[in-house]
Amino acid sequence: MSRNYFGTDGIRGTVGQSPITPDFMLRLGHAVGRVLRTGAKRPTVLIGKDTRISGYMIESALEAGFASAGVDVLLSGPLPTPGVAYLTRALRLDLGVVISASHNPFNDNGVKFFSAHGQKLPDAWELAVEAALLESPSWVDSTGLGKARRLQDAGGRYIEFCKSTVSNELSFKGMKLVVDAAHGAAYQVAPAVFHELGAEVVTIGASPDGLNINAGVGATAPQALVQAVREHGADYGIALDGDADRLQMVDAAGRLYNGDELLYVMVADRLAQGQGVPGAVGTLMTNMGVELALRRLDVPLVRAKVGDRYVLEELSARGWQLGGEGSGHLIALDRHTTGDGIVSALQILQAVCRHGRSLASLLEGVSLFPQTLLNVCLAEGADWKRNTKLAEVQADVERALGEAGRVLIRASGTEPVLRVMVEARDGEQGRACAERLAEAARA
Repeated sequence: MSRNYFGTDGIRGTVGQSPITPDFMLRLGHAVGRVLRTGAKRPTVLIGKDTRISGYMIESALEAGFASAGVDVLLSGPLPTPGVAYLTRALRLDLGVVISASHNPFNDNGVKFFSAHGQKLPDAWELAVEAALLESPSWVDSTGLGKARRLQDAGGRYIEFCKSTVSNELSFKGMKLVVDAAHGAAYQVAPAVFHELGAEVVTIGASPDGLNINAGVGATAPQALVQAVREHGADYGIALDGDADRLQMVDAAGRLYNGDELLYVMVADRLAQGQGVPGAVGTLMTNMGVELALRRLDVPLVRAKVGDRYVLEELSARGWQLGGEGSGHLIALDRHTTGDGIVSALQILQAVCRHGRSLASLLEGVSLFPQTLLNVCLAEGADWKRNTKLAEVQADVERALGEAGRVLIRASGTEPVLRVMVEARDGEQGRACAERLAEAARA
């Protein structure tokens, strides 16, 4: 069965356009409810959301859809995506529902789901929901309708969970942090976590109005954090995205650290504590400099497709714990079932405190390779994989780069564009190679 609605991370789109409309969300809640209610037990789901104005509309429609299928609903209000995953598991609920479009602007929104164990759901479950959406509704009668209630202190419970992921001996006293919540779901909980662990906290991006989520702040616009760290003389800055599952960090010198570098720090810290790290999972875009640095620690890097979902799948298949993307999705399965920006930041700051060294010092052995990324427009119906000229040039480039670089060519999933990426220790060589490949792709 083909997918009509689900993408790589739930259902997402522009508000007011199909499928992000109230009538579809009512149908979606009903369809998911029918898939959940397979026995006599009445299921209970938790609905959390970020701060987009459209969240009210979608929340109400989903609530009605679930109730019409005989499913009870708990409402948490604004809460980070990983917070919903945690509470779903901790409260022994049947499903977690997140209303968010993550790092997208406010006019987008979406819905994603977590299992009773706080994990992303498999393809088979999503296909079952797609099938239920094609069926006529089956409304329960009045005695079978689901009920809805507000979950008290959802944020406080999640704050305590985040704090529990680091040592009880840890204190950030004497440390000054800037926390950028992207005017998103973590605007209340993120500052509280770091403050309760002893840090002096300066907060930016914590005044949501329903329209300003991710607007010039957060992990996708880190210059606001760089500037704030310098202005306030802070030791570090922490930037989350709209649903707080993504992290970027800044040090006192204004240096920005991406997810690839932060993954290395997490691995090295585990090793320093005598913990085994059989391997780490990155993506096709993970910087080769990090791969080589991990190799020097005898930790292999396996590359998954781009997307935290695929990183999670690879980790689960191998029984490994640590993975992530350069965009800041970091996963530590020994701490949480999904990627969590706050928990990831705590892991990094714990490493800084434990070793008594700066973040820059912990990364002295890592030299990122410059990346050149070019987009090549393809003619309609063109099959780049049959381009023999491109294949010849790629083989020649890879021979020339050897161990000092790599090539990645992939088609865009959203537009008729071929993405040509060359990563090389010598940035000029990498750019020249990328341009050769792009020219061959156009032939």
